[in-house]
Amino acid sequence: METRISSLSKEVIIGDGLPTVLIGERINPAGKKSMAEALKTGNFESIRNEAIAQVQAGADIIDVNTTLFGVDEVSILPKAVQTVMETVDVPLCIDSANTAALEAALKIYKGKPLINSVTGEEKSLARVLPLVKEYKAAVVGLTQDDEGIPDNAERRVAIARKIIERAEKEGISRENIIIDCLALAVGANPASSILATETARRIKAELGVNITIAVSNISFGMPDRSLLNSAFAAAMIAAGATCLIVDTAKLRPAVLAADLLMSRDKRARRYTNAFRERQKLQQT
Repeated sequence: METRISSLSKEVIIGDGLPTVLIGERINPAGKKSMAEALKTGNFESIRNEAIAQVQAGADIIDVNTTLFGVDEVSILPKAVQTVMETVDVPLCIDSANTAALEAALKIYKGKPLINSVTGEEKSLARVLPLVKEYKAAVVGLTQDDEGIPDNAERRVAIARKIIERAEKEGISRENIIIDCLALAVGANPASSILATETARRIKAELGVNITIAVSNISFGMPDRSLLNSAFAAAMIAAGATCLIVDTAKLRPAVLAADLLMSRDKRARRYTNAFRERQKLQQT
């Protein structure tokens, strides 16, 4: 099962046995006061800088989210997407719950984007799937529905199946659907990591699609978050995740190590090259 995402000049392939694809999460004003203030004034310099930094850190895809109270997302999101497209050459993940903003951004995107996201909620399926089909995009499917986020793997798998079946009825092929198993804070629910990995294993076995997760959600409210995130990323890769939404600069070494141990890095080239790069940086 291969999911292909592209910019105007670069294609990224997500699939089993391939290196884990890293989706950079940092273009998001949530919790970033300076970026939030810049967006409110129409200043996209911080977005440009984040895009460059994430690609330099090894991001394969950049997630672009401009959701912010008091901002006209229909106007701002396509401008942010345009800014990132002009700054870096990697494909983009267009991230919004506002379907009007999504469509505005999709209209100007060059390549095949990843849409983040559709849920199992009826209104989401009805609004987002037609956009996925019209703009020939791929989409992240969140395992939540009109009843919320389930607290068991069986219900999450059922929601994933519902999203896939509805998408296929719309003419969207299965390889263009990436399921997000959903990570909730382990500080609030110690079983949340086990639930996410169990969901991933079952989705891979029963539905065969590519799998993602927002890694940093698992450590919210806990100390030494990078340590928890690294351990969780490795666990999700072992469970079948093929792409991860991460702070690339902090998580890439752990992901490369997990890929090596999972035979996703032939002859350890990516792992050893990254080690040499870090050594050079330390010497300068």
